[in-house]
Amino acid sequence: MDNPLLKNSLSDKLLMIRPIQFGLNDETISSNSFQQQLPQLTNWQVNELAQLEFDNFVALLRANNIDVLVYNDTEEHYTPDSIFPNNWLMTTNQGELLTFPMAAPNRRLERRADIITDLEQEHTYKLDQSLIKFEDEGKYLEGTGSLVLDRVNKIAYAALSPRTNLDVLELWADKLGYKLVVFRAYGPKGEEIYHTNVMMCVGTNFAIIGSNTIAEEDRERVLNSLEKTNHTIVELSNEQVYEHFTGNALQVHNKKGQSYVVLSSRAYRSLTSIQKEILTTELGHQFIAPSLNVIETIGGGSARCMLTEIRMPTT
Repeated sequence: MDNPLLKNSLSDKLLMIRPIQFGLNDETISSNSFQQQLPQLTNWQVNELAQLEFDNFVALLRANNIDVLVYNDTEEHYTPDSIFPNNWLMTTNQGELLTFPMAAPNRRLERRADIITDLEQEHTYKLDQSLIKFEDEGKYLEGTGSLVLDRVNKIAYAALSPRTNLDVLELWADKLGYKLVVFRAYGPKGEEIYHTNVMMCVGTNFAIIGSNTIAEEDRERVLNSLEKTNHTIVELSNEQVYEHFTGNALQVHNKKGQSYVVLSSRAYRSLTSIQKEILTTELGHQFIAPSLNVIETIGGGSARCMLTEIRMPTT
């Protein structure tokens, strides 16, 4: 990866939150059809298994020379989804640190002043919390759950939903100088997909996307945008999106500049041999695929949702 533009579009440092009270979030399940109960497990067992999956994920990333900054969740508030910090926090190469308006009241409690302070002190970010005011209006934008970013071309893909509001999107895009590609996408029950990153991932030279989830009137426009920016499209079936979290992936690189596609083992197993061949042999990426069965089932999110990219300011 010798092209500095491509290299700067990827992260080699990630922030993750280790859970201490992970479980089914009653405040989010109405808009997240991917969440399911595991009634055979106690709350204690669910959290213990989630911690084990989390620790193994961190170890796997570090074994591949990817820097991981781990914070423990706190007992100050009940925050069962704290394991998904990418929804409230974003950093940029331009030196911004943004926080986001969250739909569920208990998810707003995930925003941590100590984490913000640590990042500000280490990387001299400029903090911007202005978007949070939209919570009072019932308008939300849940970070890189709502936003799937093509950082090379400064294009943000966003599926509108109860958690992704157009007014907030437009203000965010104006702040950071992104072009928006906005569309509708639907889940297994015909509902609006709660987060864009469930059905697509955009890398430097590929896009993993379940385009059949996109409303027919929007589909061609989204695909044309990806094709015009020279992304090889890896098309997912609805089953891969809805049942295996195959769209919930993130491209990162390590200290050696090697590129990885990070997704869960369930998602990896669902990829066809042709899809794997495109991403590895043709496009030059490797896979990191941790087992996240409990986190996926109960949390309704997967590998990408657990990763907040820590981007180094370059200006």
